[in-house]
Amino acid sequence: MAKVLIVDDAAFMRMMIKDILSKNGFEIVGEAPNGIKAVELYKEKRPDIVTMDITMPDMDGIEAVKAIKAFDAGAKVIMCSAMGQQSMVMDAIRAGARDFIVKPFQADRVLEAIKKTLG
Repeated sequence: MAKVLIVDDAAFMRMMIKDILSKNGFEIVGEAPNGIKAVELYKEKRPDIVTMDITMPDMDGIEAVKAIKAFDAGAKVIMCSAMGQQSMVMDAIRAGARDFIVKPFQADRVLEAIKKTLG
């Protein structure tokens, strides 16, 4: 069972992803409302994969991906973005993210991205 860390500043969004993943056999090992907490939790929990929001307070998703990749070069991170954030998604991919999913989340797309990234 793959362990997932969910990062989003909106509790509602975290709940949506958590719901999709837990119903499909993934274990949610942590949730973070910002990039700073995401990096802390990544180091502590060592998840198999991270879903990372781009726009967050304190430390955004792109900075968090850089920090996580600096700690663990093999980290698997999927970005979550709202419509119209393509340039930010490209920055995130350059920073080391493996894929992205667009809000509002569609369960099949979320699962497809996660399964593909986990290999």
